[in-house]
Amino acid sequence: MSAVDVLLVDQDSTSSVIITYTSGKKATITHTAVSSGYEMRDFIQDSIVTALSTGWTSPSFIANIPATIVAGMGAGPVTISAIAIT
Repeated sequence: MSAVDVLLVDQDSTSSVIITYTSGKKATITHTAVSSGYEMRDFIQDSIVTALSTGWTSPSFIANIPATIVAGMGAGPVTISAIAIT
């Protein structure tokens, strides 16, 4: 996924985040339902900012979901199950 030309990062539901690009394309990230709030949106948005501030000699960036983001009903760690680009 590209971190360039991101227009909006939105928590669509407790189990999905949508990244909207200036071109109109969207990336929908489906993940384990989180307990509350905008934790995954904030994590993804912060990861994009970090990736964009990484030097050009490091063309890739790996973001690990922190253990502080917990799944709803104590179901364990949050994982990403799908990424769809439309």
